[in-house]
Amino acid sequence: MSSDKVGAELCKGINGLDKVVLRESRGTSVEVYLYGGQVTSWKNDHGEELLFVSSKAIFKPPKAIRGGIPICFPQFGSHGSLESHGFARNRQWSIDTDPPPFPTNSLSKAYVDLILRPSEEDLKIWAHSFEFRLRVALSPGGDLMLTSRIRNTSADGKPFTFTFAYHTYFSVSDISEVRIEGLETLDYLDNLQNKERFTEQGDAITFESEVDKIYLSTPTKIAILDHGKKRTFVLRKDGLPDAVVWNPWDKKAKQMADFGDDEYKHMLCVEAAAVEKSITLKPGEEWKGRQELSAVPSSYCSGQLDPRKVLLSS
Repeated sequence: MSSDKVGAELCKGINGLDKVVLRESRGTSVEVYLYGGQVTSWKNDHGEELLFVSSKAIFKPPKAIRGGIPICFPQFGSHGSLESHGFARNRQWSIDTDPPPFPTNSLSKAYVDLILRPSEEDLKIWAHSFEFRLRVALSPGGDLMLTSRIRNTSADGKPFTFTFAYHTYFSVSDISEVRIEGLETLDYLDNLQNKERFTEQGDAITFESEVDKIYLSTPTKIAILDHGKKRTFVLRKDGLPDAVVWNPWDKKAKQMADFGDDEYKHMLCVEAAAVEKSITLKPGEEWKGRQELSAVPSSYCSGQLDPRKVLLSS
């Protein structure tokens, strides 16, 4: 791919919504909609889509886009008085032409800086002045990096408190072929049981029914192994102590107008989050939360497959 194809390009997406396409020289790409500041596509160098977006997703404000990586701010889920998952995911973001310097600026030319500030309507429902800066970057090797910086810009001396998540929808071969490693033996809050606290049993997480859990004090690295695609997603995070795991399964899938009845089989949400302990910022203070995603051929497979063949084929 010629060098002029590397970098960021602003263009029109579905229903004429503005989006930015990031491309790297090896052929990897990312799409980010200014509506919601939302990543909706992440493709590897073979052109394979790594994120899930529902075939029934509604790309029309004020409906949030079902899939990709919605930003949950200033509230995750129903953990507060706002609409579920807050309002950042259904607001129009702007391209930030003069962002403050990023100390971890990689060699990547493929990145975009977005910014969200509250409108007068937002201030009526959440009376706090803020600047939310989001950098979406694609590394030369194809890794997807999201860095959020949220600053309290209040002039009235008041702090504010928020919860947060990168609500990442991964595309998987079949949910029954997926396992998560890195969350075993941890405590979690079960949203299907009134946020009651439990301890995870077993050596890895697999899926046989609806799951909606918030794992607490999680490691900085989590692996999602997809045996069907012989692929492992590695999620690395910083400043985000929790990890949400969600799959709606069949009954809930049928209740969602913007989600196909059988699509639960081909997606899994694993979300870097700060939910249990909310974040408080005094005026002038800034919080930073980062997520980095990579996809690699699996070097491990379940007992159903011969690992030697998998290793050879990868």
